[in-house]
Amino acid sequence: MSRPHELGGGKIPAGARPAGSGRTTVTTSPPRRQPLALGIDVGTSGVRAALVDAAGTVVSANGVGYPPDADRRDPETWWRAVSACLQGLAAERLASVTGVAVDGTSGTMLGLDAAGAPVGPAIMYDDPCSDASILSAIASAAPGDSTARGHSSALARAIVLQRRPGVGRVLHQADFIAARLAGIDGVSDANNALKTGYDPVAEAWPDWIGAAGMDVSLLPPVMRPGTPVARLGPLAETLGLPGDAILYAGTTDGCASFLATGASEPGDGVTALGSTLVLKLLTDRPVSAPRYGIYSHRIGDVWLAGGASNAGGAAIARFFDEAAIRSLTPQLAPDRPTGLDYYPLTRPGERFPVNDPQLAPRLEPRPEDDAQFLQGLLEGIAAIEALGYRRLAELGAPALRSVRTVGGGAANAAWATIRAGQLKVPLLPARSVEAAAGTARLALPQEIGA
Repeated sequence: MSRPHELGGGKIPAGARPAGSGRTTVTTSPPRRQPLALGIDVGTSGVRAALVDAAGTVVSANGVGYPPDADRRDPETWWRAVSACLQGLAAERLASVTGVAVDGTSGTMLGLDAAGAPVGPAIMYDDPCSDASILSAIASAAPGDSTARGHSSALARAIVLQRRPGVGRVLHQADFIAARLAGIDGVSDANNALKTGYDPVAEAWPDWIGAAGMDVSLLPPVMRPGTPVARLGPLAETLGLPGDAILYAGTTDGCASFLATGASEPGDGVTALGSTLVLKLLTDRPVSAPRYGIYSHRIGDVWLAGGASNAGGAAIARFFDEAAIRSLTPQLAPDRPTGLDYYPLTRPGERFPVNDPQLAPRLEPRPEDDAQFLQGLLEGIAAIEALGYRRLAELGAPALRSVRTVGGGAANAAWATIRAGQLKVPLLPARSVEAAAGTARLALPQEIGA
């Protein structure tokens, strides 16, 4: 496999400017044709692909799930799903692709041999490290605010992988797919590399990683998301992609979901209303607060800070199923607060926006009227959301200016009214909820969509 080609151009979403890591030199421009950008989202259950036009609008998308009997730790399973997913897109659409970017699950790692073939199964993002000596070495070497610390450390997975006989490189999931498409050794991005210990401020693998026991030479070079990396090669052409299209440095699945919404200016927030409540805010400076589980991903010259509460849909589901929520929602009075002061948790413990491992759920008193009880739960989560964005601002992020919403709760209009009353900023529609669409935004050439 070849090393990354020297390329220029590139674009990241509006509100941020393209910037490299110092590893590339501007020498050429992207090929000129009616442009489409391709984003590939390698997820936990399958692969999604989206094609976006110059305005960032999705013009085509496809998804392929992993077969039920497939080994999801086998990188070849990911590759076969990518191939099948692209084959499901129209050939004429793929022929118009000028740029490609890939996202993957944050923290999923694999080892490769000298020829680029996987050595054994990947270690997935949710596989804890059971080797106490590795965790202890990282804890001793890493700064206190490093995301590489703890049982879920991606750096710990990398150290485990480097010990496998025959391993000559250690990559992240997205790096592996991107490397195959371009026929290169492998390049990572600052988002996927963050939990492996990469320093996105200094834009380098820090010296302490070696002290923790990792051979840094086995880790890939790192670029900012949206940086041009290489032209695609012959293998990509067999999938219907132009060989002269450009591979751009990608991102994690979580960052891709944020980008898909269209959020682009400092102060733009994205709330995920799923089983838990996850907040992400675009900021002009990094924000780090380990006690709250807050860290920042770099997107060009701006940052994506976020935190996750244990409150959310799972707490509501203890009392109401989806059918009951649909039935009760028309009975809610979102403009008339109940006055109930709930903190909906499924069990004691909270880290963000309150750092209290003993915090008990607060779900009393329960009114006899189920509609009022449901509204109280929704109000409680909305209050936690508002406090979360205020907490980010207290820690150095800009004040909230708008919110876009993803997740199952996004469709509940009554909840949106309750949240708007708490947040006191516009609730804007998400351009897309496809992570692949957000990744594709990183692959739009500089002269379009600016």
